Amino acid sequence: MEYTLSELIEELQKPEAYAEKPAEVELLQTQISYVLRAGEYVYKIKKPLNLGYLDYSTLSKRLFFCKREVELNQRLAPEIYLSVVPITMEAGRISVAGSGNTIEYAVKMRRMPDEAMMNVLVKNNRVSRDMVRRLVKTLARFHKNTKTDETIGAYGRTETIRRDTEENFRQTERYVGNTISRETFNHIRNYNNNFIKNNEDLFNRRIGDRKIRDCHGDLRAEHICFMDEIQIYDCIEFNKRFRYCDIAAEIAFLAMDLDHYGRADISRYFVSDYMEQSGDIELPKLLNFYKCYRAYVRGKIESFKLDEPSFGKARKQELATEARSYFDLSSTYTQRAVSLIITTGLSGTGKSCLAGELARRTASVVVSSDIVRKEMASMKPTEHRFEDFGKGIYSEEYTERTYQELLNRASGLLEEGVSVIIDASFSKNRYRLNALELARDRGVDFFLLDCFADEKLLEQRLKQREGGPSVSDARLDILREQRKAYEPAEEIPKSQHIRIDTELSFEV
Repeated sequence: MEYTLSELIEELQKPEAYAEKPAEVELLQTQISYVLRAGEYVYKIKKPLNLGYLDYSTLSKRLFFCKREVELNQRLAPEIYLSVVPITMEAGRISVAGSGNTIEYAVKMRRMPDEAMMNVLVKNNRVSRDMVRRLVKTLARFHKNTKTDETIGAYGRTETIRRDTEENFRQTERYVGNTISRETFNHIRNYNNNFIKNNEDLFNRRIGDRKIRDCHGDLRAEHICFMDEIQIYDCIEFNKRFRYCDIAAEIAFLAMDLDHYGRADISRYFVSDYMEQSGDIELPKLLNFYKCYRAYVRGKIESFKLDEPSFGKARKQELATEARSYFDLSSTYTQRAVSLIITTGLSGTGKSCLAGELARRTASVVVSSDIVRKEMASMKPTEHRFEDFGKGIYSEEYTERTYQELLNRASGLLEEGVSVIIDASFSKNRYRLNALELARDRGVDFFLLDCFADEKLLEQRLKQREGGPSVSDARLDILREQRKAYEPAEEIPKSQHIRIDTELSFEV
């Protein structure tokens, strides 16, 4: 009896197919794999594909790459990757690691807690500086000891790097006018070509210094789990070209990923701690180039998904927005003009959402008044203190101190050459003028994002916020008092004052 692939996967979603007899089996899919979460274990089956850069087209090849996946990933996730197991069939019954004929293979892994994944922790503001240091220590040790030789070193040559960047542009040409503009496409392409041309000595020096190594190849927050020992999983096993790279490119990948989560602050800690731990003093010279490259690759991958016929219009709009955000971020790394951006507007006008989306596209650090105010009061960000308007930690005196601290933090970042977005209401003229003065003192660009929305929408947003976790204490019953006390932003020059109707999409 023969099974189609879809029938095989359907059978493997039944608990009786496993010796452990899990209570339920959950199926997840990636472009290249089926992932079956069965109790405390995960089974990963490779799809029979040949994509050019990846070839899983035969059973023998899938077995080979299953073994390679376990071998390579045990370098950074030894507690997770267990073995390669056969999928067998006997008397018409399919089972995992059972008796009978082998019809497929799977990588068996220990299941990791979702809540310990770095991408989840980042979104919930739960990544501490100490956690970053632990991660850096793991990576620095790995990069020091992982394999390098003359063959691997050749992947750091300028002709190889130029081939990889040109491949990106060739493969994304058809998306120009959709997920990337012609102007941005040409600008990033010229930046890449000029950087490679003007830094040949630097690239050659990296080869001589043995900085081109057998790395992870896909170092993103979603592939990092903070267990008792940090587990970094899902490295590239199917194509050594994606794994043999400068360690600067590997560090840039995660740094870019953190930027794209709107956490350029964590990204900065990560890079500076890695430099200190590894002693790689030339890393900053390459960081923006490789960030640009990695962000462009992610934009390319999201664009590729638009060609999937099974996705509906809404899903494709989401993918297009995500692709544009990566291409915008890629472009940002080519022109690092420093800026100070502040928001203004009533509660519920979407200031924080706008600041977060802008940070994802520009690698700016967001300094939030809600968070700073509570830090000053020794409170957790999501801890609430519902004071009357103008009372307690929202009194005029406390608010003055909060805005001074916001500007102090922004000043330090601007001095380091980091762009800053201050997410606050900036309801008074003097607060906004103080921010403008700081920008002028630091010699950086300044913009005021003046957010507004329909009254009914404000009320709806504030009601929704009351029912869920939020760092904001704003509520519907103080909106009227807030409106009375708000001073319209008329003191900022029109060229730096941008009015934004947040009822519309933040898509740019």
